[in-house]
Amino acid sequence: MRFIYLLVVACWLTAYPAFSQSDRSGNREAAPSADALTRYLQDLFPVQTEGIDYAAVYDALAQLYTNPIDLNAATRDELEATYLLSERQLSSLAAYRAEFGDLLSVNELQAVPAFDLPTIRKLLPFVTVVGNSGLFGTLPTPTDNYLILRYEQVLEQQKGFSEALPDKKGKLPTRYQGGSGQWYARYRYSRSRAFSLGLTVEKDPGEVINWQPSARQYGADYISFHGQLQNRGKWRNILLGDYQLQIGQGLVLSAGFVLGKSAETVQTVRRPTLGARPYTSLSEYGYFRGVSATYAVHRNLDLTIMAARNRRDANTAPDSLKTGVVATSLQTSGLHRTPSELDDRGSLLETNVGLHLLYHTPKQHQLGLTVLQTTFDTFFQRRTLPYNQYEFTGKQNLVVGLHGGYIWHNWNLFGEVARSSGSVTNSGGVGAVAGALASLTKKLDLAITLRHYDRNFHSFYSNGFSEGSRTINESGAYLGLKYTLYRKLSVGGFVDYFRFPWLKYLVDTPSKGVDYLLQLRYTPNRQTAFYGVYHEEHKEKNLTVDKIKAVVGTTRRSYALTADYRLIPGLRFRSRVQWGGFRYAGQVESRGFALVQDATLDIKRLSLSARIALYGTDDYDSRQYVYERDVLYAFSFPAYYNRGVRHYVLAQYNLNRHLDIWVRWARTDLINQDTVGSDLDQINAPQKSEVKVQARWRF
Repeated sequence: MRFIYLLVVACWLTAYPAFSQSDRSGNREAAPSADALTRYLQDLFPVQTEGIDYAAVYDALAQLYTNPIDLNAATRDELEATYLLSERQLSSLAAYRAEFGDLLSVNELQAVPAFDLPTIRKLLPFVTVVGNSGLFGTLPTPTDNYLILRYEQVLEQQKGFSEALPDKKGKLPTRYQGGSGQWYARYRYSRSRAFSLGLTVEKDPGEVINWQPSARQYGADYISFHGQLQNRGKWRNILLGDYQLQIGQGLVLSAGFVLGKSAETVQTVRRPTLGARPYTSLSEYGYFRGVSATYAVHRNLDLTIMAARNRRDANTAPDSLKTGVVATSLQTSGLHRTPSELDDRGSLLETNVGLHLLYHTPKQHQLGLTVLQTTFDTFFQRRTLPYNQYEFTGKQNLVVGLHGGYIWHNWNLFGEVARSSGSVTNSGGVGAVAGALASLTKKLDLAITLRHYDRNFHSFYSNGFSEGSRTINESGAYLGLKYTLYRKLSVGGFVDYFRFPWLKYLVDTPSKGVDYLLQLRYTPNRQTAFYGVYHEEHKEKNLTVDKIKAVVGTTRRSYALTADYRLIPGLRFRSRVQWGGFRYAGQVESRGFALVQDATLDIKRLSLSARIALYGTDDYDSRQYVYERDVLYAFSFPAYYNRGVRHYVLAQYNLNRHLDIWVRWARTDLINQDTVGSDLDQINAPQKSEVKVQARWRF
């Protein structure tokens, strides 16, 4: 019966190219455009929120797009990391595989109860079926073997690259040390669930390409590499080089595709346990450089050990006795262009050792123990300011966490508790998060999350669910819902209440707030989609009026209306209007808006994308964030502020089965001021033009 059904499905799908899937092994005449990836990101980020590393999220999604998940081998956590499937769908797929065995094709998803066509269409770019033999024959495990080269440049001269003339005292002003171009190269050779080799190098604008081993510089300023072996007997994973670990709910170790509050109001609150993953992002912090290995002690018990030594960028200052130096803060920009930035480069040596013990059952129940010890070679002490009173101080920090997960029907219960302890008395805080995801009915999904992070909970590689950008000094409760009114119309929303028991930067008293979002999505057909988003957040912040500083309430409101439609095959438009404002209590509201029109044209091997955006804001407080399409593995989510016009054109051409080329040109024209940028990035003209060229060679 299953054979007959799949045969009918296969014949039917030949008439519907939307369900066809490219050969991911590289044996194809032309690579598809990343339109599915772009549209997914635009839907995920209709409005910008704090605490999300958008570049890391994009990089993880792009890796998933080019290395899709095997539906027959993927764990529930790996599928959950796509944030595309509900708990009901995940449970239904697991039950289907248990009853019928491996899927014979991705098209068989239509036979899985609880799966609908819109969900399958969204999922298709990120999944595949490999390594089986059946109705469709034996499919090889695909390999990904490519080299990417990229160059980008701001066409107007910025102050940091202008000629440095001495002042009246004969002193030369600060200027960038290197050229204005940005260079990037990436090589990767990998096979899903088998092995991966990768090398990434980058030079930012203003940085110098220099070979000076004594200063730990080997050509380009940033070099990242990794080698990985998977599923070699009981050795599930061995990683050498740069990597991250995604464990539990992220209170000790968190990395990769981690979202917080977003337009996906349910699935994103839980962190999946994915273990060690190669690090390939251009963010020059937040990863380990060393070795990690996972060994199957028992069929249901895995042990992961890790060790790493990283050179971290840090500000340093003389200690109180003037006999040495202390590190006062960690730098995360990754920029080394000026003498002061070069002084901070690699000034702090960090050593990490840790382990993770995970017990798991075939039904995906989990219980895990995580231990991470971080040691610095220099005493770490933040500046003596009131809001830093409970921050980490010392040379050594130990974090121990216990996490668990339980699947019951369409309920997914999860939680983690961790405690930090350091070499000084202000450590010893506790962090805890617990929650549940549930598909209450076929149409209603629910998320509940509670969290509490002490003001002295110190965990350097954490990224638990939170309002702030760090897992510290916060308590909160989150409720998210998603309801499908009928097949074409859905509504989702969340409300999040939070408080900060201690002071924060620019908030001189304990504070609290509330955040809520409502989204409505209507999809009348496969070619058209409309959605609207309303987002409002209330927080407290310092305000100085007539030289008197006080902590007052603030309100930020955002509205967005989007229409995505296709007029003819190959030509797609996306129209967007968004507006909003920011207001301190008792003050005049700062307002801003953006009108955005996108168009994408696909003609055989050529894909063209273009945008024109008109925007205006009263000041930076009312800035408008709008996601922009970019070349593969590059991310653009700029803030539109002041008054002006922003436009870009992006072309992708698949020259042959081996070579893809991208060219992107973008320009911003301001109409209310004569310069763009500030400090060394200032351009003495009312416009800024950028050009980017990228080539990918598939071996």
